[in-house]
Amino acid sequence: MKNKGVVGRGLGIGLMVLSGIVSVSAQELRCQVEVNSQKIEGTNKSVFESLQQSINDYMNENRFTTATFSPTEKIDCRLFLTVGEYDGDRIKGDLQVQLSRPVYNSTYTTTVFNFKDNRVEFDYKDGDPLIFNETSQQNNLTAILDYYAYLFLALDFDTFSPEGGQAYYDRAASIVQAAQSTGEIGWKAFEDTKNRSAVLSAYTDPATSGMRRLLYNYYRKGLDEMVTSPDKGRATITESLKDLQSVYKNAPMSVGLSIFRDSKLDELVNIYSKAPSTERDEAYEILEPIYPTDRERLDKIKKGSEQ
Repeated sequence: MKNKGVVGRGLGIGLMVLSGIVSVSAQELRCQVEVNSQKIEGTNKSVFESLQQSINDYMNENRFTTATFSPTEKIDCRLFLTVGEYDGDRIKGDLQVQLSRPVYNSTYTTTVFNFKDNRVEFDYKDGDPLIFNETSQQNNLTAILDYYAYLFLALDFDTFSPEGGQAYYDRAASIVQAAQSTGEIGWKAFEDTKNRSAVLSAYTDPATSGMRRLLYNYYRKGLDEMVTSPDKGRATITESLKDLQSVYKNAPMSVGLSIFRDSKLDELVNIYSKAPSTERDEAYEILEPIYPTDRERLDKIKKGSEQ
């Protein structure tokens, strides 16, 4: 059983296991995979069907940690690859990456991470096996998949305990470091402000460490608490936004800020819909300087249910 410091995913499952009424699985991810090849014409599409199945098997059948996850504890994530170019065995495209998490004691699922990786390139032959190796990278495709698997784990664990995902950020960092020497795009620091290296730095660089504090306070102390105490949970979420403010002050171009926007702004509209005007104003004053081009959505936060 994985230790996340939350009763809903920890103690409750543990008691069922001890009672012998639940079987556990070591695999950690429940990953939806889709490969879209509509932009590619005049080629045998079986290679893309094979690729989708290979990625699906890789993410859902390999074991990335030594922890044991029950079926109800698996981490929900999604990879949506849009193929833009296909030449020989070289595939180029973009990868929409999403991570979600259930809110404790509710049927609500919240988005933790929503990001489009625009620098995806790799070689793949129809039927090529994708082999997971903890100590080395088979190719650029498995490096990308390993990177996102460990990032999913890191982010998810961070939402359940303070900096609980450190071991998985370390694994992701090792992958980035190894991949930087391959010459493949998307890995090098300063090559791109929104590549895989930049995304990892958004959560691990000391200047933007507020992103990780926000993960725990927003989700575990905020959303999870709102189910039983809406005012208390919402107040914690408002307080957690100050960490976003500190990230903006220290690194205004951090990709972490756009990831938060794409994952959370619509949700914040709902969170503050019934909040007192003082709370709505405070949230608006924090968010508006960070996201001035999103004023339409931010105005909904400020107006609440009065709109």
